[in-house]
Amino acid sequence: MSWVFFAFLSAIFASLVAIFAKIGIKNIDTTLATTVRSIIMAGFLIVVSLGLQKFNSQLLAEIKMRDWIFITLAGVAGALSWLFGFHALKNGEAGAVSAIDRLSIVFVVVLAAIFLGESFGWKTALGSVLIALGAFLITWK
Repeated sequence: MSWVFFAFLSAIFASLVAIFAKIGIKNIDTTLATTVRSIIMAGFLIVVSLGLQKFNSQLLAEIKMRDWIFITLAGVAGALSWLFGFHALKNGEAGAVSAIDRLSIVFVVVLAAIFLGESFGWKTALGSVLIALGAFLITWK
């Protein structure tokens, strides 16, 4: 299957995160909610990895130190994103919070051009401007 299909699935499930979280965090602390969510995700992913036979000592041993560092940094960045996102969801509208959160696309495009050498042509620039404009329009009252 194409990466595009999986990207759409990711977007669909990300939208459900915002809806479920907005309902679930109504009466609880957002840091606690994020922690519980992370534990549930870790457990679910361990079961999936075991089921797909992706979680074993041989595969873990193949991970190089540089990869561990960047995976760890991605985990910390993701945890911070969730902490801030849940706090924003508790106090803001789900659509507006998600729109601003999706500005991450603009940041990824710029950072990928700088650090990964990915292309940044006029179409990418225009798309980024439109995403930013869309986020502004969705949040503007």
